[in-house]
Amino acid sequence: MPQAPQDKPRSGRLLLIPNTLDLGCLETEEGSQAPDLREVLPMGAIMAAAGLRHWIAENAKTTRAFLKRVGEITPLAAPMQEQQIQVLPRPPKGGHKRGGNAPTSEEARQIAELLAPALAGHDVGLISEAGLPGVADPGAAVVLAAHKAGVSVLPLSGPSSLVLALAASGLHGQSFAFVGYLPVESQERSQRIKELEQLSRKAHQTQLVIETPYRNPALWQALVQSLQGNTLLSVSVGLTLPQGWSRTDTVERWRKQALTLPDDIPAVFSWLAA
Repeated sequence: MPQAPQDKPRSGRLLLIPNTLDLGCLETEEGSQAPDLREVLPMGAIMAAAGLRHWIAENAKTTRAFLKRVGEITPLAAPMQEQQIQVLPRPPKGGHKRGGNAPTSEEARQIAELLAPALAGHDVGLISEAGLPGVADPGAAVVLAAHKAGVSVLPLSGPSSLVLALAASGLHGQSFAFVGYLPVESQERSQRIKELEQLSRKAHQTQLVIETPYRNPALWQALVQSLQGNTLLSVSVGLTLPQGWSRTDTVERWRKQALTLPDDIPAVFSWLAA
């Protein structure tokens, strides 16, 4: 007798797990500990993370550090040594060209393979080193691949440095653009800043950028030198951290005061041209 066809295994979900903004644990002194996750993450997100065994991560080390903090609040579904952590493929050296973020064919193949546990019926967590995966962080290609494969995507609430900085800036929050990283070369960076200032003025749109922390001081100098004096410029440093702060003023006023930025803590810079 012919055998009845077997049902296709029900696919798991891709859970977008928020991380803190302290990069796992910013230790300021010997023996200091990371703050309790419940200070910045909803309990629902913590419980969802605790129930997972399969992960797609920007960084395996910081993911294990995150799970250790989760385990201090509620038991993990599997011991740390049994957690399956796959690391996102790194983009080619120099990154993709501006305006073209599509993965290469080899990256697309690797990304599709990361979803194998979900297609086998397991829930999979996507997590970045800090903040929300896929927002100013790697992971968007995995989310898109999940949609294409019919895997349900479930985003969970957590801190986003971009949204927090925008809210704290007092700048236009109904029209804004995250530009990402600016060119490193000084002349090209200055030109790009001026282009974005013109766009901000024309569209009445807030522009947001970030930088590798050790380049924060150089970017700050480029902004106050390249932007026009009546443009509003905001800087937010270490949001959700005890020493975090945010301030907005005109470029003209910024030029008249000294500002020392840390080179080891993330910052968000935003401006709105008059």
